[in-house]
Amino acid sequence: MAQSRIGQRVHRTPIHTSRYLDRRMGAQVFCKAESFQRGGSFKVRGALNFLASLEEGSLQQGVVAFSSGNHAQGVAIAAAEFKLPATIVMPEDAPQAKIQATQSYGAQIRFYDRQTEDREVLAQQIATEQGSLLIPPYDEPRIMAGQGTCALEFLQQVPELDALVVPLGGGGLLSGCALVAKALNPTMRLYGVEPETGNDYFLSLQKGERVRIPVPNTIADGIRTSYPGQHTFPVIQRYVDEVVLVSDADILRAMQLLLTRLKLVIEPTGAVGIAALLAQKIVLPRRRIGVILSGGNVDTEILTLALNRPNPYADEGT
Repeated sequence: MAQSRIGQRVHRTPIHTSRYLDRRMGAQVFCKAESFQRGGSFKVRGALNFLASLEEGSLQQGVVAFSSGNHAQGVAIAAAEFKLPATIVMPEDAPQAKIQATQSYGAQIRFYDRQTEDREVLAQQIATEQGSLLIPPYDEPRIMAGQGTCALEFLQQVPELDALVVPLGGGGLLSGCALVAKALNPTMRLYGVEPETGNDYFLSLQKGERVRIPVPNTIADGIRTSYPGQHTFPVIQRYVDEVVLVSDADILRAMQLLLTRLKLVIEPTGAVGIAALLAQKIVLPRRRIGVILSGGNVDTEILTLALNRPNPYADEGT
């Protein structure tokens, strides 16, 4: 249903491969580059599915969302598609590239302080004042279903994957993809990847219930969540085989490889899957591994930081 709703409104993003990466992993690695999606990330899938599922005429007052950047852009694009005003609650320290892009799509931005303000409370307050509809970033079944179209598309492009590796923040992308992947191939292994400091799902799965952590300090700004979602957690708990953790250094290394080897500009959050493979947190020899590169909205400062690292891949062939 979600794919039929949004199929004509989103890009069918490409699959990229690298013989070097295959040799290094001892496996076939297929990277789905959602950086080529509208708004530079997968987030527009969920936002479009959410709005397309609503009755016409129910959103005259527009929409509100809270996001560090990619959901912001996704909602801004979706709102413009449906000719609706959008207000986005964004942290003051959000990447400038994401702030500017969100504004360019016509949305109004309300900034907040991550350390002292609750973005959900603020967004709900704005929605109530304006009579607008709040679009959650991940913890909503229609959002999850929209994000799941990424896996459906992936498996149409590359059938018979043995494993799928997905960035994990709030869990909308991973839960949606897990539902699709396990329905089509129950034997496929599903992996979520979190930053070491943003390990709320890792801890929650160990404990068997949702665990809250402080706002994580990580370069992966798109997955700085503190608490698993009410809807996403049980899906991930049931269908995902393992959640692994990567360091910021691992992420920068992966960004560098993606740029120098695959010629792809990928943001830190989007690179965590490749980071997990390079750091051998996921080892699947002679298997077909799908990795979702969830977005490419990265500030030049972070990109420069990745490129200025010593390059271990320079003289090892293509």
